[in-house]
Amino acid sequence: MVRRRGPSGLGLAVRAGAGATIAAAIAVPLLRKRLRIPAPVTIAATASGPLALAVLRPRSRSRDVALFALQMWAFAVVHELPYDNPERLRERLRSRYPVRLDRAIGLGRLPNARLQRALARLPGTRAADRLLTWTHWLWFFEPYLVLALILLRDHRRFPRAARQMAAVFDLGCAVYWLVPTAPPWWASENGVTEEEVRRIMVEVGEPTWGRAWETMYKALGGNPWAAMPSLHFATSVMGAISLSETGRTEGTIGWAYAGTLGFGLVYLGEHYVTDLVAGALLVALVRRGEPLAEPLVHAVNRGLQRLESIASR
Repeated sequence: MVRRRGPSGLGLAVRAGAGATIAAAIAVPLLRKRLRIPAPVTIAATASGPLALAVLRPRSRSRDVALFALQMWAFAVVHELPYDNPERLRERLRSRYPVRLDRAIGLGRLPNARLQRALARLPGTRAADRLLTWTHWLWFFEPYLVLALILLRDHRRFPRAARQMAAVFDLGCAVYWLVPTAPPWWASENGVTEEEVRRIMVEVGEPTWGRAWETMYKALGGNPWAAMPSLHFATSVMGAISLSETGRTEGTIGWAYAGTLGFGLVYLGEHYVTDLVAGALLVALVRRGEPLAEPLVHAVNRGLQRLESIASR
């Protein structure tokens, strides 16, 4: 009788290291404030989680989903990190350049203010406010619903769609760190716009959710100065493109949602038109730049596959 050989010492070490890395990717962000863990350490820990999972588990549909989940966990953490010290972030805050650009687009007035004033004179304004606000709130599920549909319809397309969506999130987050920018509602409240831009989401949210609204509002506003580019619009456009590659009906629904959301983001006072343009350009950059990044992606994959092979021995 031939005995099966157990894992090698090196294989066990690689598996243990990968498991510890995944645990750190989850635990470090949760403990960073209590233990005063520096931001670079937190970023490194969360960014290493998906790579470690790729070493620990062989390629499968469930692993692809878990990789994207870890990636989005890392994004959520890194997105909020700059606001750990609002005073320091405020020193770098930019609030005037999008106002100047949008005034040029709006022929002397902000498109936000133009839309809010124009729709206020029409019947059914409150219904439109609720519809557009709910369209905005649904975005917190939309990228994941898009990828879930792609996974169900053709799971072979899921890795590329998830990779492109993740790239949009990550590159947008990098801009948030480099150029923190105030949204129009905040700029209006602080006298930067010199014309009123209401935050209609709050006007709808308070009567809709009652006592729960304050908690929800804090959860939605982890970093209020992460406005440029608009990842709401960018990811909805990326989702529409991915759905268009899935089918005509799916693409039509995706583009209808992206267009409605884009209009709503400006009308609700959440983003400037400039933010939306930057978001669309970010999507174009990811789509056009993917072939240029392929050699690096393949090199990383080969390294991870070697480690995976060692871990499975």
